[in-house]
Amino acid sequence: MTKFSYIAIDASRKSVTGSLEQPDRASALTAIRKQGLRPVSVRQMSTKAVGFSLDKLLKPNKVKPDHLVMMTRQLSAMVGAGVPLVRALTSLADHSESPVLKQILAGAIKDVEAGTTLGDALAKYPDTFNDVYVNMVRAGETAGILDEILKRLALQQEKSTTIRKKVKSAMAYPTVLISITILAFFGLMLFVIPQIGKILTDLGGPDAKLPGLTLFMLGISGFITHFWFLLFPAIGGGIYAVLRYIKTPQGKEQFHILILKIPGVNNIIKKVAIARFARTFSALMGAGVAVLECLRVTSRSVGNVVYEKALVDAAVQVKNGKPLSVVISQNPLFPAIVAQMLSVGEETGQTDTVLVKVADFYEEEVDGAIEGLSSIIEPAMIVVMGSMVGLIAASVMMPIAGLAQSIK
Repeated sequence: MTKFSYIAIDASRKSVTGSLEQPDRASALTAIRKQGLRPVSVRQMSTKAVGFSLDKLLKPNKVKPDHLVMMTRQLSAMVGAGVPLVRALTSLADHSESPVLKQILAGAIKDVEAGTTLGDALAKYPDTFNDVYVNMVRAGETAGILDEILKRLALQQEKSTTIRKKVKSAMAYPTVLISITILAFFGLMLFVIPQIGKILTDLGGPDAKLPGLTLFMLGISGFITHFWFLLFPAIGGGIYAVLRYIKTPQGKEQFHILILKIPGVNNIIKKVAIARFARTFSALMGAGVAVLECLRVTSRSVGNVVYEKALVDAAVQVKNGKPLSVVISQNPLFPAIVAQMLSVGEETGQTDTVLVKVADFYEEEVDGAIEGLSSIIEPAMIVVMGSMVGLIAASVMMPIAGLAQSIK
């Protein structure tokens, strides 16, 4: 939202000044006129930050999924009970726990009061309301079933949030173990190994012959100790460069192709993408959205560029007259059960209902795959940590044993 300052004239021809937030200048002019004022001057206020503000740094700029789900369910209940839309939005804005959502709803209320549809009003906030949300709301308004569509949206968001939380939870423990392993490695290399090397040199003398493993560990320790001021920035810069590259279209595509080739992980990624496809496509079809538009919107919500391109190609073939089930069956990214269920849905006219069952099935499969991966990762990480400690212990004990043998 952009902030505008204005000078206007009221009905009694008195000058009035003020400010307001609107997406653009045209919306600002409309909002001023709606207040019974005649705008004289409307200027965009500067948004440049002056100095450092801790409040701005700590202030959240995104709406949490839980807050969005709650807002969607409450709006559905109020619209279904016959509450006028503006009144329902005002009530939600007043009682929302999210300051960002309050601000967004305030802007949406002004747009709806000015005659904009709810779907178009929400489309101005793509960071909060994605294409799926906006298109379903538009379809609900057109068909007069907005309350039912909002219920579908809330359910879909809850399912997506649940999958996301499960994946994050499964990755939390391995991430902690990897972090501890890396910190322990650098701690030993910087502080422990140099002291052990000094002790071994003192015991065996400068000409003492040390085992190859010990020399190797001392070499790594010496390099890290002497060049840490170059090594750590290089590692940090490398990680930053990789993360930046992954955010580019080309890097994102290569990363998604790579994770689809990693054993264990690829199975989870595929099932998550299929579950998202099935549930999103089902929700859009149930809302009365056209098949081509469903494919276009769904392609951007699956979370993987490879699947996104596959669905875009599917839309082209469907536009040329091929049934979606046939197109899906020819793509190895989709299991046979998806094409079979789509075929049944096309024959019975219940594609949305059939795909809900597919989504439920694959969401359960995701749970099992995540548990299986977690059960493998945990002992694997313990083995890695144990191997690292064992190598260091061996590099210390081997020369000590050699020195003891020499003394005998």
